[in-house]
Amino acid sequence: MLWLILVLLAWAVAAVSCLRLCLAAADAPRHLDEGAEETHDDMRASYELTLPEAAFLAGGPQRVTELTLVSMHRGRRLLLAHTGWATVVDPDGENDLERAVIGAIGPSGQAPTAAVRAAVSAAASVGSLADRLVRAGLAVPDAVRNPVVSALRAVRGSTVLTVVLAAGTLLTLPQDQRPGAVMAWFALPLVLTLGCLAIARFEVHAYTGWASPLGNRLLDSLIEQATGPSGAGERARLTQVAVHGVHALDDPQLRAAFGCGRAADRIR
Repeated sequence: MLWLILVLLAWAVAAVSCLRLCLAAADAPRHLDEGAEETHDDMRASYELTLPEAAFLAGGPQRVTELTLVSMHRGRRLLLAHTGWATVVDPDGENDLERAVIGAIGPSGQAPTAAVRAAVSAAASVGSLADRLVRAGLAVPDAVRNPVVSALRAVRGSTVLTVVLAAGTLLTLPQDQRPGAVMAWFALPLVLTLGCLAIARFEVHAYTGWASPLGNRLLDSLIEQATGPSGAGERARLTQVAVHGVHALDDPQLRAAFGCGRAADRIR
Protein backbone atom coordinates (compact mmCIF):
# COMPACT_ATOMS: atom_id res chain seq x y z
CA MET A 1 0.00 0.00 0.00
CA LEU A 2 2.79 2.37 -0.85
CA TRP A 3 0.41 4.44 -2.96
CA LEU A 4 -1.73 5.17 0.09
CA ILE A 5 1.27 6.62 1.94
CA LEU A 6 2.10 8.81 -1.05
CA VAL A 7 -1.50 9.99 -1.31
CA LEU A 8 -1.53 10.94 2.37
CA LEU A 9 1.77 12.75 1.91
CA ALA A 10 0.38 14.70 -1.04
CA TRP A 11 -2.74 15.59 0.92
CA ALA A 12 -0.76 16.70 3.96
CA VAL A 13 1.63 18.92 1.98
CA ALA A 14 -1.21 20.47 -0.02
CA ALA A 15 -3.32 21.16 3.06
CA VAL A 16 -0.46 22.71 5.04
CA SER A 17 0.71 24.92 2.17
CA CYS A 18 -2.82 26.15 1.37
CA LEU A 19 -3.50 26.82 5.05
CA ARG A 20 -0.24 28.75 5.26
CA LEU A 21 -1.25 30.91 2.30
CA CYS A 22 -4.70 31.57 3.76
CA LEU A 23 -3.20 32.63 7.10
CA ALA A 24 -0.63 34.89 5.40
CA ALA A 25 -3.32 36.53 3.27
CA ALA A 26 -5.60 37.02 6.26
CA ASP A 27 -2.80 38.49 8.35
CA ALA A 28 -1.49 40.85 5.66
CA PRO A 29 -4.09 43.64 6.03
CA ARG A 30 -3.32 43.95 9.75
CA HIS A 31 0.30 44.79 8.98
CA LEU A 32 -0.61 47.42 6.45
CA ASP A 33 -1.30 50.95 7.57
CA GLU A 34 -5.06 50.69 8.09
CA GLY A 35 -5.44 54.43 7.85
CA ALA A 36 -3.36 54.81 4.71
CA GLU A 37 -6.38 55.31 2.45
CA GLU A 38 -7.90 58.01 4.63
CA THR A 39 -4.65 59.59 5.72
CA HIS A 40 -3.24 59.98 2.22
CA ASP A 41 -6.34 60.61 0.12
CA ASP A 42 -5.72 64.35 0.25
CA MET A 43 -2.08 63.79 -0.62
CA ARG A 44 -2.92 62.32 -4.04
CA ALA A 45 -3.78 65.73 -5.43
CA SER A 46 -0.45 67.27 -4.45
CA TYR A 47 2.08 64.43 -4.05
CA GLU A 48 4.25 63.87 -7.10
CA LEU A 49 6.38 60.76 -7.28
CA THR A 50 10.03 61.17 -8.08
CA LEU A 51 11.42 58.81 -10.70
CA PRO A 52 13.40 56.73 -8.16
CA GLU A 53 10.22 56.38 -6.06
CA ALA A 54 8.26 55.33 -9.14
CA ALA A 55 11.00 52.84 -10.02
CA PHE A 56 10.80 51.26 -6.57
CA LEU A 57 7.02 50.99 -6.68
CA ALA A 58 7.18 49.41 -10.14
CA GLY A 59 10.09 47.03 -9.69
CA GLY A 60 11.73 47.29 -6.29
CA PRO A 61 15.42 47.93 -5.49
CA GLN A 62 16.69 46.44 -8.76
CA ARG A 63 14.57 48.84 -10.78
CA VAL A 64 15.86 51.81 -8.77
CA THR A 65 19.41 50.73 -9.55
CA GLU A 66 18.66 50.31 -13.26
CA LEU A 67 17.09 53.77 -13.42
CA THR A 68 20.06 55.35 -11.66
CA LEU A 69 22.56 53.68 -13.97
CA VAL A 70 20.64 54.68 -17.10
CA SER A 71 20.21 58.25 -15.84
CA MET A 72 23.93 58.57 -15.12
CA HIS A 73 24.80 57.08 -18.52
CA ARG A 74 22.52 59.50 -20.36
CA GLY A 75 23.92 62.37 -18.31
CA ARG A 76 27.46 61.32 -19.30
CA ARG A 77 28.45 60.79 -15.67
CA LEU A 78 28.84 57.05 -16.23
CA LEU A 79 29.68 54.87 -19.22
CA LEU A 80 27.80 51.60 -19.59
CA ALA A 81 29.55 49.46 -22.18
CA HIS A 82 27.76 46.72 -24.11
CA THR A 83 30.40 44.33 -22.79
CA GLY A 84 28.83 44.56 -19.32
CA TRP A 85 31.22 46.98 -17.63
CA ALA A 86 30.46 50.31 -15.95
CA THR A 87 33.06 53.11 -15.96
CA VAL A 88 32.88 56.27 -13.88
CA VAL A 89 33.15 59.49 -15.89
CA ASP A 90 32.20 62.02 -13.21
CA PRO A 91 33.19 60.91 -9.67
CA ASP A 92 30.89 63.49 -8.04
CA GLY A 93 27.41 62.01 -7.70
CA GLU A 94 24.43 64.34 -7.77
CA ASN A 95 22.49 62.47 -5.06
CA ASP A 96 22.78 59.57 -2.61
CA LEU A 97 21.83 56.98 -5.23
CA GLU A 98 24.49 58.15 -7.67
CA ARG A 99 27.06 58.26 -4.90
CA ALA A 100 26.09 54.68 -4.02
CA VAL A 101 26.77 53.67 -7.64
CA ILE A 102 30.18 55.37 -7.61
CA GLY A 103 30.99 53.75 -4.27
CA ALA A 104 29.98 50.32 -5.59
CA ILE A 105 32.25 50.69 -8.61
CA GLY A 106 35.15 51.48 -6.31
CA PRO A 107 38.39 53.45 -6.59
CA SER A 108 39.43 51.73 -9.81
CA GLY A 109 36.59 53.51 -11.57
CA GLN A 110 35.43 50.41 -13.41
CA ALA A 111 33.43 47.33 -12.41
CA PRO A 112 31.04 44.74 -13.91
CA THR A 113 27.55 46.19 -14.28
CA ALA A 114 25.96 43.12 -12.70
CA ALA A 115 28.07 43.52 -9.55
CA VAL A 116 27.21 47.22 -9.36
CA ARG A 117 23.50 46.46 -9.65
CA ALA A 118 23.65 43.95 -6.82
CA ALA A 119 25.63 46.26 -4.54
CA VAL A 120 23.48 49.34 -5.12
CA SER A 121 20.24 47.39 -4.68
CA ALA A 122 21.36 46.58 -1.13
CA ALA A 123 22.70 50.07 -0.40
CA ALA A 124 21.46 52.19 2.50
CA SER A 125 20.20 54.89 0.13
CA VAL A 126 17.81 52.42 -1.53
CA GLY A 127 16.74 51.14 1.88
CA SER A 128 15.93 54.64 3.11
CA LEU A 129 13.92 55.24 -0.07
CA ALA A 130 11.91 52.08 0.62
CA ASP A 131 11.33 53.05 4.26
CA ARG A 132 10.09 56.47 3.22
CA LEU A 133 7.59 54.97 0.79
CA VAL A 134 6.38 52.46 3.38
CA ARG A 135 5.85 55.21 5.96
CA ALA A 136 3.89 57.20 3.39
CA GLY A 137 1.63 54.22 2.73
CA LEU A 138 2.80 53.93 -0.88
CA ALA A 139 4.82 50.70 -0.68
CA VAL A 140 4.02 47.27 0.72
CA PRO A 141 6.22 46.47 3.76
CA ASP A 142 8.47 43.42 3.66
CA ALA A 143 6.57 42.06 6.67
CA VAL A 144 3.49 41.82 4.45
CA ARG A 145 4.96 40.86 1.07
CA ASN A 146 7.54 38.26 2.10
CA PRO A 147 5.20 35.86 3.99
CA VAL A 148 2.62 35.96 1.19
CA VAL A 149 5.21 35.40 -1.55
CA SER A 150 6.81 32.58 0.46
CA ALA A 151 3.41 30.94 0.99
CA LEU A 152 2.63 31.18 -2.73
CA ARG A 153 5.89 29.43 -3.51
CA ALA A 154 5.00 26.70 -1.03
CA VAL A 155 1.64 26.09 -2.72
CA ARG A 156 3.32 25.96 -6.15
CA GLY A 157 5.87 23.52 -4.74
CA SER A 158 3.15 21.29 -3.30
CA THR A 159 1.43 21.28 -6.71
CA VAL A 160 4.61 20.03 -8.36
CA LEU A 161 5.16 17.50 -5.57
CA THR A 162 1.64 16.12 -6.03
CA VAL A 163 2.26 15.57 -9.74
CA VAL A 164 5.62 13.89 -9.03
CA LEU A 165 4.11 11.62 -6.37
CA ALA A 166 1.25 10.70 -8.71
CA ALA A 167 3.68 9.85 -11.50
CA GLY A 168 5.82 7.77 -9.14
CA THR A 169 2.77 5.94 -7.86
CA LEU A 170 1.60 5.19 -11.38
CA LEU A 171 4.96 3.61 -12.20
CA THR A 172 5.01 1.43 -9.08
CA LEU A 173 1.37 0.27 -8.98
CA PRO A 174 0.81 -3.51 -9.11
CA GLN A 175 -0.71 -4.77 -12.31
CA ASP A 176 -3.91 -5.82 -10.53
CA GLN A 177 -4.45 -2.31 -9.12
CA ARG A 178 -6.77 0.01 -11.03
CA PRO A 179 -4.76 3.19 -11.78
CA GLY A 180 -7.85 5.34 -12.37
CA ALA A 181 -9.11 5.02 -8.80
CA VAL A 182 -5.67 5.76 -7.35
CA MET A 183 -5.10 8.79 -9.57
CA ALA A 184 -8.47 10.18 -8.48
CA TRP A 185 -7.13 10.43 -4.95
CA PHE A 186 -4.15 12.43 -6.21
CA ALA A 187 -6.47 14.67 -8.23
CA LEU A 188 -8.08 16.01 -5.06
CA PRO A 189 -4.96 17.69 -3.57
CA LEU A 190 -4.05 18.89 -7.05
CA VAL A 191 -7.43 20.58 -7.43
CA LEU A 192 -7.01 22.08 -3.96
CA THR A 193 -3.63 23.67 -4.71
CA LEU A 194 -4.58 24.84 -8.20
CA GLY A 195 -7.80 26.33 -6.89
CA CYS A 196 -5.93 28.05 -4.10
CA LEU A 197 -3.48 29.54 -6.61
CA ALA A 198 -6.35 30.71 -8.84
CA ILE A 199 -8.05 32.48 -5.95
CA ALA A 200 -4.77 33.93 -4.71
CA ARG A 201 -4.15 35.48 -8.14
CA PHE A 202 -7.02 37.87 -7.43
CA GLU A 203 -7.17 38.02 -3.64
CA VAL A 204 -3.51 38.48 -2.64
CA HIS A 205 -2.24 40.33 -5.71
CA ALA A 206 -2.13 43.58 -3.73
CA TYR A 207 0.30 42.03 -1.22
CA THR A 208 2.81 40.48 -3.64
CA GLY A 209 3.98 43.62 -5.47
CA TRP A 210 6.00 46.57 -4.31
CA ALA A 211 3.32 49.26 -4.47
CA SER A 212 0.30 49.57 -2.19
CA PRO A 213 -3.10 50.39 -3.73
CA LEU A 214 -2.42 54.09 -3.14
CA GLY A 215 1.07 53.75 -4.60
CA ASN A 216 -0.37 52.08 -7.70
CA ARG A 217 -2.78 54.98 -8.22
CA LEU A 218 0.05 57.49 -8.04
CA LEU A 219 2.13 55.31 -10.36
CA ASP A 220 -0.72 55.14 -12.87
CA SER A 221 -1.01 58.91 -12.76
CA LEU A 222 2.70 59.26 -13.49
CA ILE A 223 2.41 56.85 -16.43
CA GLU A 224 -0.51 58.86 -17.86
CA GLN A 225 1.57 62.03 -17.71
CA ALA A 226 4.52 60.34 -19.42
CA THR A 227 2.41 58.87 -22.21
CA GLY A 228 0.20 61.93 -22.69
CA PRO A 229 0.66 64.70 -25.29
CA SER A 230 3.04 66.56 -22.99
CA GLY A 231 5.02 63.44 -22.15
CA ALA A 232 8.12 63.78 -24.28
CA GLY A 233 11.81 64.25 -23.84
CA GLU A 234 14.37 62.77 -21.48
CA ARG A 235 12.05 62.55 -18.46
CA ALA A 236 9.50 60.57 -20.45
CA ARG A 237 12.19 58.11 -21.55
CA LEU A 238 13.45 57.72 -17.98
CA THR A 239 9.86 57.23 -16.80
CA GLN A 240 9.56 54.30 -19.20
CA VAL A 241 12.70 52.79 -17.67
CA ALA A 242 11.35 53.38 -14.15
CA VAL A 243 8.04 51.69 -14.94
CA HIS A 244 9.06 48.95 -17.40
CA GLY A 245 12.76 48.42 -16.73
CA VAL A 246 15.70 48.32 -19.10
CA HIS A 247 13.70 46.35 -21.68
CA ALA A 248 11.98 49.66 -22.50
CA LEU A 249 15.27 51.14 -23.74
CA ASP A 250 15.43 51.81 -27.48
CA ASP A 251 19.23 51.56 -27.54
CA PRO A 252 20.37 47.94 -28.17
CA GLN A 253 23.89 48.73 -26.97
CA LEU A 254 22.54 50.04 -23.67
CA ARG A 255 20.25 47.03 -23.29
CA ALA A 256 23.26 44.80 -23.89
CA ALA A 257 25.02 46.53 -20.99
CA PHE A 258 22.36 45.06 -18.71
CA GLY A 259 22.57 41.61 -20.27
CA CYS A 260 19.35 41.73 -22.29
CA GLY A 261 20.52 43.16 -25.59
CA ARG A 262 21.77 39.93 -27.13
CA ALA A 263 18.53 38.13 -26.36
CA ALA A 264 16.57 40.95 -27.93
CA ASP A 265 18.80 40.89 -31.01
CA ARG A 266 18.29 37.12 -31.39
CA ILE A 267 14.54 37.62 -31.31
CA ARG A 268 14.77 40.17 -34.10
